[in-house]
Amino acid sequence: MTPKDVLQFAKENECTMVDVKFQDFLGLWQHYTRPIQQLDESSFEAGFGFDGSSIRGWQPIHASDMLVVPDPLTARVDPFPREKTLHLIGNIKDPITGEPYSRDPRYIAQKAEAYLKSTGLGDTAYFGPEAEFFIFDEVRFDQTKNSGFYIVDSVEGRWNSGRDEQPNLGYKPRYKEGYFPCPPVDSLNDLRNEMVLELMRVGIEVELQHHEVATAGQGEIDIKFAPLVVQGDNLQWFKYILKNVAFRNGKTITFMPKPLFEDNGSGMHVHQSIWKAGTNQFAGDKYGGMSQMALWYIGGILKHAPALCAICNPSTNSYKRLVPGYEAPVNLAYSSRNRSASVRIPMYSTNPKAKRIEYRTPDPSCNGYLAFSAMLMAGLDGIEKRMDPGEPLDKDIYGLSPEELRDVPSTPGSLSAALHSLEADHEFLLKGDVFTEDVIETWIEYKKKNEVDAVAMRPVPWEFALYYDC
Repeated sequence: MTPKDVLQFAKENECTMVDVKFQDFLGLWQHYTRPIQQLDESSFEAGFGFDGSSIRGWQPIHASDMLVVPDPLTARVDPFPREKTLHLIGNIKDPITGEPYSRDPRYIAQKAEAYLKSTGLGDTAYFGPEAEFFIFDEVRFDQTKNSGFYIVDSVEGRWNSGRDEQPNLGYKPRYKEGYFPCPPVDSLNDLRNEMVLELMRVGIEVELQHHEVATAGQGEIDIKFAPLVVQGDNLQWFKYILKNVAFRNGKTITFMPKPLFEDNGSGMHVHQSIWKAGTNQFAGDKYGGMSQMALWYIGGILKHAPALCAICNPSTNSYKRLVPGYEAPVNLAYSSRNRSASVRIPMYSTNPKAKRIEYRTPDPSCNGYLAFSAMLMAGLDGIEKRMDPGEPLDKDIYGLSPEELRDVPSTPGSLSAALHSLEADHEFLLKGDVFTEDVIETWIEYKKKNEVDAVAMRPVPWEFALYYDC
């Protein structure tokens, strides 16, 4: 779609406003809205100015002016504002030099795609995220100098089986038994269908939706694989649509990896493959029907997994899910079919077009553009250096003895440890100038100061149960 096409599209859809969205450094969409008359063909070259110092992880106040330049290929009608609104995703530029901004996550994803092409290994990297989430009826939290608490609640929560609901009808998923139940136990099927329809209206192809393992409204909606940058856009749409559909129905959604104690957390398994001239480069005659290239790609993912965690599992809460011996795949091994390995080779189909790897460690608190880019760079490093992933581990990892697990590496145990891993191992991300030293340093510094240290300094309720009478 050209700028001229976008203006015609807005006219045909009777849009009265234009909303330009872009992603902050950590992964949340930011936006501002203008009357549609403020948009013309020159806007797609000149862009619009804004204050970059107010965006997390971006510019200092003495160099705050920045430009957001709308991408005409992203034109959609936003389904949520009362006024008919044209939606555009913007790329960030420096107003002085006109150069793309190095900390713009979308630009990093664009560079990752360009780097893949420059290697000659492929022309397209496909990604298919399976982002899990919780739908709650209420959330309350606060932290003061002398108190701290959180409460989430859901009519589906098993803890409400004894609550006087006048009447309580009893259909509440058991802990860890919420996978695939039919209504009325699955009380949110209609709401997820509504989310699916809104996703499809903005052009995102959906494969399926279902209730997930945990009680209290855990769900999953799978969107079809797409090229890296497009899928980064799609994941932003995904979160935006799910949150707003829930909100208009009096519900609230979280993509926090671990909002509940002693029940399953939310992961984001990411399917990925490399294609060249319309041919899947991951299909072959090696283990699991994979090519040698695919096995080397797996080797790169496993080698760099501790560093990847700092980007693909970027919250302190992520490591409440990544706990050895529980449901999350923390063991850095690969296997076909085996879902206890961090890298799985799905075996649903023998069709070469369906051959892919599934990296199961990431969670949906991540920034999609950065996470997909980092995974691609790790995999490409594995291919370029011919990294042997070792022998597959086809046993149930959760059932292995400590002796059998001794030689199987695992993911870091905290965000702090993951950031240390990234600090020590990030050269693979710098190839092709995809990530820069400034981006890595800023990411680590921001995460340590604003998240790791901030959480470490605050007492939590359970510490009172453990230590108050010491």
